[in-house]
Amino acid sequence: MAFSSLPNALSILRIILTVPVVMTLLNHQYLFAIILFFIAGVTDALDGWIAKRFSFQTRLGSILDPIADKVLLVSSFLALFWIGLLPLWLLILVFLRDVIIVAGTVGYFLGSDTSEDELLTPSNLSKFNTVLQIALVLFLVIVQIYPIAYQWTTIFFIIIATSTVLSGADYVWIWTKQVILQEKRK
Repeated sequence: MAFSSLPNALSILRIILTVPVVMTLLNHQYLFAIILFFIAGVTDALDGWIAKRFSFQTRLGSILDPIADKVLLVSSFLALFWIGLLPLWLLILVFLRDVIIVAGTVGYFLGSDTSEDELLTPSNLSKFNTVLQIALVLFLVIVQIYPIAYQWTTIFFIIIATSTVLSGADYVWIWTKQVILQEKRK
């Protein structure tokens, strides 16, 4: 494997790590779940850093990275809901935002004059939302081991819900502006 393929390999590893993360959550093996989820989080940080640092950014990587994030987070959220740690309303909200983003991205690229070399880039608000969602998963699992901060759970849910809605609205706003700009160019 060439070093230039490392960012994509890390994204694929993150997708693969989803299975043991979910299994450990479902089996209430919280310490092991934290370790695996942390490793997956490190692969997320590393793949982007390596790709940017060494100019290994590719269209495939720009697609794989958010897919890996979505697979890991949505699967973790489903597992946390299944074991009673995440409310259904938040799971639905996160899932709907991701459906809107995927549908909007596909629609935008199918209906626009973009080149095949154009990279998919997440908005800053989306990056922040992803960090908060990762922190929520870690928080919910850590609280199962050390229940000292459990009273903050509802506040954390509200923060995640707010960032999720704002991030989804941000993407809709970005796509709307881009479509308007393309229509003006015609």
